[in-house]
Amino acid sequence: MKVIALHKNEQQLISEAIANNRQAQQQLYSKYASKMLSVCRQYIKDIHHAEDVMITGFMKMFTNLKKFENKGSFEGWIRRIMIHECIDYLRVKKNSFNHKDIDDVIYSEEEDNYEMEGDFSIDDIQLLIDNLPEGYKTVFNLYIIEGYKHNEIAELLNISEGTSKSQLSHAKRILQTQISELKSKSNGTK
Repeated sequence: MKVIALHKNEQQLISEAIANNRQAQQQLYSKYASKMLSVCRQYIKDIHHAEDVMITGFMKMFTNLKKFENKGSFEGWIRRIMIHECIDYLRVKKNSFNHKDIDDVIYSEEEDNYEMEGDFSIDDIQLLIDNLPEGYKTVFNLYIIEGYKHNEIAELLNISEGTSKSQLSHAKRILQTQISELKSKSNGTK
């Protein structure tokens, strides 16, 4: 009797996908597609455009699969590809990040410790982030959600480190205002 393995380990799937095994490629896609769509959705408001970017990201991932060196997680490697694809999409879409290099903006590390209070759903939070201007949203996602440093963001977006800091500061201010307004509405004080 022939035994068929139901679950292959990830390294075996990667090896088979490199050898153009379509079934292995489909399994990798199925395993990571929903997570990577969530990543793309953080940067791109329209779900259809986010899906397009995700598909392009997966094509790039399969094309460069031989370059994965097993240093760090495979999911993290794919995630970085998706983030870069999102940024490329936004560059083409806007041809800029509407950034302003504001040297007189006071930035303090205390702002990094801001926590949201209240009962907000993930959809509420995503809607607030979606309403940010593209540049603010991109820097906010890279810094807060992805954990990039300002110097890394500056290099990735081709902006100055000061611009990255000011964009984050403005994004946080806008979000704080929006959160306060939501709290007021939910408490019936507005």
